[in-house]
Amino acid sequence: MKTKKDIVKEISEEVNLTQVDTKRVVQMTFDAIIDTIVNEGRIELRNFGVFEVKERKPRKARNPRTGQEVFVGAKRVVTFKPGKVMQHRVRGAKLPGPPPGEPPTL
Repeated sequence: MKTKKDIVKEISEEVNLTQVDTKRVVQMTFDAIIDTIVNEGRIELRNFGVFEVKERKPRKARNPRTGQEVFVGAKRVVTFKPGKVMQHRVRGAKLPGPPPGEPPTL
């Protein structure tokens, strides 16, 4: 699993910027995405995907441990729909580990 630190390191090497400057640009990008989602409810990043705020209605749920019915209030959640380029690349990518249905090798 990659972290933001790993991404910053890769980008800084690729564009010949210091990691400090690259981290600042990456963080500013994330902040701009978050601000747009909060203020406008949606951001579309071509060839990447769409982040959108959706309203979840209040509902009844069940505590899995006790079986007791609980009330879950309305809330806003962020959803992500991947773009076509991402979907195509993910579907064509080989996943780490054994193919589905095969036991892992030890």
